[in-house]
Amino acid sequence: MIYLRQEKFEFSEHHFRMAFQINPRSSVIMSYLGTALHTLQRSEEALSMLEKAILADKKNPLPMYQKANILMNLEDFDEALEVLEELKEYAPRESSVYALMGRIYKRRNMPEKAVFHYGLALDLKPSATDVATIKAAIEKLLVPDELQDYL
Repeated sequence: MIYLRQEKFEFSEHHFRMAFQINPRSSVIMSYLGTALHTLQRSEEALSMLEKAILADKKNPLPMYQKANILMNLEDFDEALEVLEELKEYAPRESSVYALMGRIYKRRNMPEKAVFHYGLALDLKPSATDVATIKAAIEKLLVPDELQDYL
């Protein structure tokens, strides 16, 4: 975990794999291994590991959220939204789920739906850092994508 936070992703993958060998049923270890793989540009392996984590513990929202995030980064927006809709059943009051849905709708050029989901995320009382991030995302909806690099 420390290597992941220090952005030493090769080390983090190695140590998560060792932990996975010790405890191959831990959805948390599988989730973090998936995150490490994704940061190493091995998204297909990451998705496979996250799928295993979801099957290992359907009630753990972390691997589902990470899977949706990776799918969004791969621009598979429809599948990411499907995962998030399912995740809402397990974590209906998690603001980050709605914020990610807002990001997806923004990238799909659907600003009304994006603002709606960002608003839902704000209504769920996210942390102060998340509030600032969500409000900044709402403000950026008014700026064309071509100009965002200059902000």
